[in-house]
Amino acid sequence: MRGSNQSSVSEFLLLGLSRDPQQQRLLFLLFLTMYLATVLGNLLIILAIGTDSRLHTPMYFFLSNLSFVDVCFSSTTVPKVLANHILETQAISFSGCLTQMYFLFVFVDMDNFLLAVMAYDRFVAICQPLNYTTKMTQKVCVLMVAGSWVTANLNVLLHTLLIAQLSFCGDNVIPHFFCDATPLLKLSCSDTHLNELMILTEGAVVMVTPFVCILISYIHITSAVLRVSSPRGRWKAFSTCGSHLAVVCLFYGTIIAVYFNPASAHSSEKDTAATVLYTVVTPMLNPFIYSLRNRDLKGALYKMVPRRTFFI
Repeated sequence: MRGSNQSSVSEFLLLGLSRDPQQQRLLFLLFLTMYLATVLGNLLIILAIGTDSRLHTPMYFFLSNLSFVDVCFSSTTVPKVLANHILETQAISFSGCLTQMYFLFVFVDMDNFLLAVMAYDRFVAICQPLNYTTKMTQKVCVLMVAGSWVTANLNVLLHTLLIAQLSFCGDNVIPHFFCDATPLLKLSCSDTHLNELMILTEGAVVMVTPFVCILISYIHITSAVLRVSSPRGRWKAFSTCGSHLAVVCLFYGTIIAVYFNPASAHSSEKDTAATVLYTVVTPMLNPFIYSLRNRDLKGALYKMVPRRTFFI
């Protein structure tokens, strides 16, 4: 590459999760199993929602979008990990690294926005049931999802362009299993203060605002549920909210730990463990937590699977 603001490094080396051959084989099988479970579980959710007219409601519309995003989310990192193991290589090109990072963060942002939109949908359904059909129209739902895609792409484009302007003239080894912003900033021989400032300000606003919306929605939902006279009704609502909030805390907690701490507070081992949780484990668990505990969706899956048994 040429130019004072561009990199002399043509590729990076992804060290992965372990250098021990036996551990690498175990991790390969583990990642392959989790990835197949993620793809199969989320695609089944999408098919069930698409084929059952009873599930053509705002809640399931958002859920199908979340499942689609989760498949894409895992697909940005796990296939590359598996391919590197099979091909016995650790290399990824400079442009490939930036591309992987771009799509990874787009899907992180989309997960973030969709979790907030789903919380708002439940808030309207539980706290304002008489206004639900007028507030959550098909047009409003589509605009929410479309707006989320536009915002996510613009946000990530900003950070990707800023990283593309950095110089990488020395070490090209990334102690990670995918291209991430934090290790790239550590490898740069340019001044990264602007990048870190944008992550801690603009990036934080994009991540924290939906999180605050989720908290506010669930505070109102909890208040409404506590006024329900039936103990069974209260327990059912709290159980559903508890599962959702557990995944929200896992998702946001790991992201905050990795991306919204000063660079001096990071360690490659802790960052890698946290990113495995939100890039691999959370997308795999989402179909079970959000969907398979749902009676209507279970019914749709039971009707669909026997007719498509040969796919499984």
